[in-house]
Amino acid sequence: MRSGWCRMPSTGERLTALAELVGSEVSGDGDPLVTDAVHDSRQAGSSSLFIAVKGFNSDGHRFIEQAVANGAVAAVVSDPVSVPVPTVRVEDTRRVMGVLAAAIHGDPSRRLPVVGVTGTNGKTTVTHMVHHILGAAGWTVGLVGTIRTRIGDDEIPAVHTTPEATDFQRLLAHMVDRGADAVAVEVSSHALALHRVDATWFEVVAFTNLSQDHLDFHPDMESYFAAKASLFDARRAARGVVWVDDPWGARLAAETALEVRTVGSSADVSVRTLSDDLTGSDIELDLGDGPHRVRIPMAGRFNVENAAMAATICDELGVDAATVLAALGSLPGVPGRFERVSGDDPIGVFVDFAHTPDGITEVIAALRPLVDGRIIVVVGAGGDRDRGKRPLMGEAASAADTVVVTSDNPRSEDPDAIIDAVMEGIRPGTDVARLTDRRAAIVHAVGMADDGDAVVILGKGHERGQEVAGFKHPFDDRIEARVALAARRGEPA
Repeated sequence: MRSGWCRMPSTGERLTALAELVGSEVSGDGDPLVTDAVHDSRQAGSSSLFIAVKGFNSDGHRFIEQAVANGAVAAVVSDPVSVPVPTVRVEDTRRVMGVLAAAIHGDPSRRLPVVGVTGTNGKTTVTHMVHHILGAAGWTVGLVGTIRTRIGDDEIPAVHTTPEATDFQRLLAHMVDRGADAVAVEVSSHALALHRVDATWFEVVAFTNLSQDHLDFHPDMESYFAAKASLFDARRAARGVVWVDDPWGARLAAETALEVRTVGSSADVSVRTLSDDLTGSDIELDLGDGPHRVRIPMAGRFNVENAAMAATICDELGVDAATVLAALGSLPGVPGRFERVSGDDPIGVFVDFAHTPDGITEVIAALRPLVDGRIIVVVGAGGDRDRGKRPLMGEAASAADTVVVTSDNPRSEDPDAIIDAVMEGIRPGTDVARLTDRRAAIVHAVGMADDGDAVVILGKGHERGQEVAGFKHPFDDRIEARVALAARRGEPA
């Protein structure tokens, strides 16, 4: 256990104290002890507080009776209600969820160091790298993000990149109870805008980069940036780490009042690539004590950036440089993040989560100097999401030698209409194929490759399903790629 952090378990809070915390009063009889907060009536149990949230598709006020039947002893509401338990009325229940849940669970983020990583690309990889480095230093580390939530050796499937406020505070409290020395958290722009990490104290916050994404949720790039930048507030974080070779990162570092440490080619922490190939990169990293040479076993210049960010975060947490550098040399791959699935096959096949124009550009640019042959890209765009980026994704993919445009997760939209939008951005003269069926597209891309070529399948990364017309069907790009490779070799799958 790290010194200086309180491990005392929480015993809950009285409803009157919680009401006072959010500037309200209790209506109804009684002042029950509350030991948990939930926003889903199905999660309600003995001594729980049900917070009725008006969501995008449903209104939690409709489920108060069910929550009470499941054991809830009180409710927080924004509308007048008649229910058999005391209530606390506030203007916006979502805005108070984090504050209430944190108080009920004894402010768990004040009882262990929390690292929050935000940015369009790289959050998952950086948090996984931080988890690995701190683990190498002998720490017990929690991890919360897109791919997985981990407490010690236990894994919990992730639903959101950042859980809802009630689930997040409960999870942090559980990590404290399990003896975690720190936790690395992916903090999405949705989480910041929807108050999922409110009342959380971050020991270190980090910004990787910003490019077009989620403009179905944020009105424009300025709003998207503002959501990310809100994490860099002295009222919620002790200090920050910012990648300043990204123009948005440079702007953030210049504008924030938070004490930040910059990372980049010429920054407080400097990094440069000495040599690289498909198995990794030799880099020179200077954490402020002079340049050190280390090889990271992960290919791609974006992983050099990710490694430098993770190293700086861990340095800020007090891990000695020798341990950080040694851990960088043994970094494990991250599922679905520039993951090579072809083994020793003379065709390199990679699966990556890149689903933004900049992410696609980065992957192709990283591969270009490492591949003797062609780069063949399989790409699609998700349905019911930012429509404006679709032609930009097609344009970015055109930097490859061959582009195969296909479905991603069409969700409720017509897959061919989405493909039409991506195709609009394909540059004239690009060698392009169009196959709506994603499995067929992967088979086509792998089948047309020659020795020395690289096939990179973009968009879904670690995902194990494909959402089509309201249903999620089993589908894993990595499995499909291996099947296609086996078929190409004339072997059984």
